[in-house]
Amino acid sequence: MTEKHTQLTSAEIACIWTSYMNDSMATCILSYFLQHIEEEEIKPIVQFAYDISAAHLEKITNIFQEEKIPMPTGFTIEDDVNLHAPRLYTDTFMLTYINHMAKVGLLAYSGFIAMSARKDIREQFIKGLQETTELYDSSSDVSLLKGLFVRAPYIPYPKKTDYVDSKKYLSGFSLFSKQRPLNTVEISHLFTNIQTNIMGTKLSLSFAQVSPRENIQKWMYRGSDISKKHVQVFTKALLNNNIQPPVSADIAITDSTTPPFSDKLMMFHMSLLSGAGTGNYATAAAASQRSDLVLNYERLSLEIAQYAKDGADIMIKNEWLEQPPGTIDKQKLIKTKDTE
Repeated sequence: MTEKHTQLTSAEIACIWTSYMNDSMATCILSYFLQHIEEEEIKPIVQFAYDISAAHLEKITNIFQEEKIPMPTGFTIEDDVNLHAPRLYTDTFMLTYINHMAKVGLLAYSGFIAMSARKDIREQFIKGLQETTELYDSSSDVSLLKGLFVRAPYIPYPKKTDYVDSKKYLSGFSLFSKQRPLNTVEISHLFTNIQTNIMGTKLSLSFAQVSPRENIQKWMYRGSDISKKHVQVFTKALLNNNIQPPVSADIAITDSTTPPFSDKLMMFHMSLLSGAGTGNYATAAAASQRSDLVLNYERLSLEIAQYAKDGADIMIKNEWLEQPPGTIDKQKLIKTKDTE
């Protein structure tokens, strides 16, 4: 048996399934963006993002068919997008959204590569990583050109190297002494999570604005409130260190209330961002050395987890939560056999 025809591992199946779901969602959103984008500098970025997702979707579809694995339902332009819906987002929002989702894609493809053994699967995800890197790079260039790219805070260059000489360095709480200043690793994660939550706030508000279902509107508004709260927590940590967090330009949504996307797609998208946010917080907690920051990330992660769980309940109730491929329940199989 050649390497190419070696059966896919469970990890590889999980990767192609996740990639299919994400890319099918992306093609729906980007096809809608293409109907409304006007700025000449931004339009090629949107088109490039769409072309990448569409090509990935076609390749992954071929893999499913070659391996004779049932295709996910995912999302389709026919069922999950209203291309004739009025403009919901400004051109600058579309650019900022693509730049943000490219960051999410970079992390996802890195993980897919690390979990894949078969050569053709690795090559597929390596190509995806390269294309997503190019997308992030080009969208960053245009964002910088238009004054939309938000840089992390600047600090004075250090004058020397140093070592931790006291356990107090790890403490974020003290009744008798001032907290130590934030280090650059901690600042970078606080800044990143501020920017991520700002995007989450805008996106969840736009979804609440257009959803026809009251329970989904409430869930989306709740997500926006959670993101705002988390921005305040992270901003306060920076301000307490006399670091002014850079503020993004207004990446506004319009006043349209006509839904461009299905509720199923919008719920999936927010669940995806919730999962990415939880991962960001875990990484930030592991990298931060001040105990107050670690505790903040841990408690805020629990809030996101409960929010995501409530969202999953809504999706299950409406039969929108697609189940990833799984193993056979042996006990259930035996009981079924015994009744035959």
